[in-house]
Amino acid sequence: MKKLMIFGAAALLTLSSCVSKKDYMALEDKHKETQDLLNTATVKLNKCLADEAASAARLQELKDRLADMKSSNQALIETSKDLTVLTTQGAKNVEKSLESLKEKDLKISRLQDALTKKDSVTLALVTSLKKEVGLNDEDIEINVEKSVVFISLSDKLLFKSGSYNITSRAKEILAKVATVINGKPNFEAMVEGHTDNVPYNRGGVLQDNWDLSVKRSTSIVRALQELGVKPEQLIAAGRGDHLPLVSNDTAENRAINRRTKIYILPKIDQFYEMIETEMKELSKEG
Repeated sequence: MKKLMIFGAAALLTLSSCVSKKDYMALEDKHKETQDLLNTATVKLNKCLADEAASAARLQELKDRLADMKSSNQALIETSKDLTVLTTQGAKNVEKSLESLKEKDLKISRLQDALTKKDSVTLALVTSLKKEVGLNDEDIEINVEKSVVFISLSDKLLFKSGSYNITSRAKEILAKVATVINGKPNFEAMVEGHTDNVPYNRGGVLQDNWDLSVKRSTSIVRALQELGVKPEQLIAAGRGDHLPLVSNDTAENRAINRRTKIYILPKIDQFYEMIETEMKELSKEG
């Protein structure tokens, strides 16, 4: 561009020396036109350079945004994978929880069945004893205590005062009890003797009310054995005067406390063992 201007000027000087004024003016106009074109081209060139710089900056901005979008997209993909894993694990956990609940429901149902069966056995036993004994006597009680069936007999039906030898009346009642026990070979009978708090002082082999209560129990156990009850089904126990029903402050109350209880214990160990096992399993599983 500079060479063109120098050339034009030189040509103008040369021509001015050898051309007419008219031709000179024409050349000068031509030079001015050329200068205008040059200026216009320069402006356009500068604008193109500016546009190019702006386009380059815009391109870099778009590249940066594209890189950010790719990074974000990759992060979303990774998060989606994590969520998929979490969702799958969550579904498995829910499934396990449902299975655990089903197992617990089954175990609870089994416990309820066992308890229902135990209650049914207890009720049947009470009915059987009341039917067999068949007595409406205030000195004979047939009932349930802590899920255990028992017969409570007043001592005046069984023994004379201070004695451990059973009466003939007692043998009649014990014969009916023996009939029930003999009809249920899987049952046990625990005979438990009780006295009042009056000290035993008749001497002999018995030292105190402990001895008297146990001796009376063994007398009944032997009577039941003689009536056909297997000895392995029988248990003798004595509580002395340490478990009174009422205060020993009157003769009537002391008579109430002098009693013998015969617990009829169905062998439901399998039920209790199952209940205990199931409860332990439920505790472990939380």
